[in-house]
Amino acid sequence: MDNGQFICNLQRAGIRSQLAAHILISTMSLYSKRGVSAQKEEVHAAVQHLNPGLFPYAFCKIYPDFLGGDEQYVNIMHADGAGTKSILAYLYWKETGDISVWKGIAQDAIVMNLDDLLCVGIYDNIVFNSTIDRNKHLIPGAVLEQVISGSQELFNLLKTFGVNIHFLGGETADVGDVVRTIAVNGTMACRWPKDRIISNEKIQAGDVIVGFAGYGQATYETAYNSGIGSNGLTSARHDVLGRYYGENFRESYDPALPEDVVYIGKHKLSEQVDSGQSAGSGIRYPASSIGKLLLSPTRTFAPLLKLLLEAQFEKIHGLIHCSGGGQTKCMKYMPGNLRVIKDNLFDPPEIFRIIQQNSGSSNREMYEVFNMGCRLELYCDASSADIMIGTARQFNIDARVIGRVEAGDKKQLQIRLKEEMIAY
Repeated sequence: MDNGQFICNLQRAGIRSQLAAHILISTMSLYSKRGVSAQKEEVHAAVQHLNPGLFPYAFCKIYPDFLGGDEQYVNIMHADGAGTKSILAYLYWKETGDISVWKGIAQDAIVMNLDDLLCVGIYDNIVFNSTIDRNKHLIPGAVLEQVISGSQELFNLLKTFGVNIHFLGGETADVGDVVRTIAVNGTMACRWPKDRIISNEKIQAGDVIVGFAGYGQATYETAYNSGIGSNGLTSARHDVLGRYYGENFRESYDPALPEDVVYIGKHKLSEQVDSGQSAGSGIRYPASSIGKLLLSPTRTFAPLLKLLLEAQFEKIHGLIHCSGGGQTKCMKYMPGNLRVIKDNLFDPPEIFRIIQQNSGSSNREMYEVFNMGCRLELYCDASSADIMIGTARQFNIDARVIGRVEAGDKKQLQIRLKEEMIAY
């Protein structure tokens, strides 16, 4: 397909002008050159023939109780990690000497597992196994100590909220020929009652969507959270940070990448962001550095969801963790032909304005790659929304009805911003 035909197809999909279509092609080309994909198309193609599990629309794969042989229980095992955010931690540590930044990476690796499990209803009696691959010449034992101790500190905190995760060790491998710096990942597993699973099959026309903010400072957090999460960091890193990092830390990127996509931004990690800046909504953010904003540990919603899953289980029709794929993630888990309309999303927090300003990405691209401040969605009937929102506010987590579900003739997502409607 040539560019002319591709532009025509983009216009049919809602990209109205030649200029907008060319900009999107340019942005998509940038992503491709960096070897990343918001939708992981090749991964999904590779696993399409695998067993989808007992509940095809559930956020995690769920299998019969192979471990216990009980028909009333199911098994779940889930693997994820901090992704390329660990490279940002490496750069920040090198630039500032602050080794404690690695504790945030430990939290990222855990939360990217835990909050996926929360979305199928699991919040307790979980086992965790850590997998860390490092280049020993660049990553000393002191960094490993920070990651491991940071993991246990998070588990200790969650235990105070009745979320018990058992740390069963793991594997730490010195594989400098494979990993340029470090990769921090993990696996969680659990047996859970089959009748207490959130399968998303109850999502239906007439439901509202309660969104929970990933930014701010929850009662169980010790500092302001930018809301960045752990997705889209390859693009954020290269679009926001300047050439200095490519020139001085060649181990922080794939040497096969074209130079025109490597660290093409204008910032340094230690650069301060003026606390008077806002995301265009009048919201003021605390003074911070670019590095702190990009490295904010991924917020877990475990304390909140434990309460909701225990007290409001029957009222919850579905849960979506807006991770890879950002605000389009919900499309993979809709049961049937439903139109999802998001017309009251949060104003994106400061970090996403900084990323967009540097990258020149369209709103369409930003909402497909990043969570844009809303990292968790709960689907329920309208009469239950206030209960969900009120419970979130107990933890100082911003929440609101961000949209609704309608009947349609095909699966569709509409994101309606102040002056723009984006259809997927």
